[in-house]
Amino acid sequence: MTLDKARALLATQVDFGGGYNRHGAQLILAEVRREHGEDSARVLIREFHLDEIFGFSPSESQ
Repeated sequence: MTLDKARALLATQVDFGGGYNRHGAQLILAEVRREHGEDSARVLIREFHLDEIFGFSPSESQ
């Protein structure tokens, strides 16, 4: 998955919010971590404020 594709998918998850979308965001971030590394996932967590919306921590792995 490209980072641009991950951004598009995360934007959708954030727009809808909720528990199911939190899980979807976790799966997207797991794919990003696998393909691009932890730093890329942290950038996305900060960029989309996933720490505030879903409670994800940019300082530790999910």
